[in-house]
Amino acid sequence: MCARKFEGTSSFEQPVTLEAKQTRLELSAEKVVIHKSGIEFRSPSPFHTWSEMTIILQSPQDGSKVNCAGVVIACNGNKHTGFNVSMLFTGLSRQAQARLHNMAQSELGVS
Repeated sequence: MCARKFEGTSSFEQPVTLEAKQTRLELSAEKVVIHKSGIEFRSPSPFHTWSEMTIILQSPQDGSKVNCAGVVIACNGNKHTGFNVSMLFTGLSRQAQARLHNMAQSELGVS
């Protein structure tokens, strides 16, 4: 994965929810890219590289939630323009992998 500028439109009206232990972000679908092995998103605040996180992703398609553990592998940007965060998932269950695969195949993802 690599951090890059996120632009585009989406047919999803609901935001994608990303929750971590001390952070909750409501992200619009055009600011999130889901991969089979991770996620990229724009954040107003930085995340430390190599930080371990457990997050909950809620799909705007059907409202289903996926619990994912992972590590932040990149965070680039500044407080004025925001931060591009790349996170690699670790230790996913088969069920979580299947849900992420479906999200990655949707408009939210890049396989």
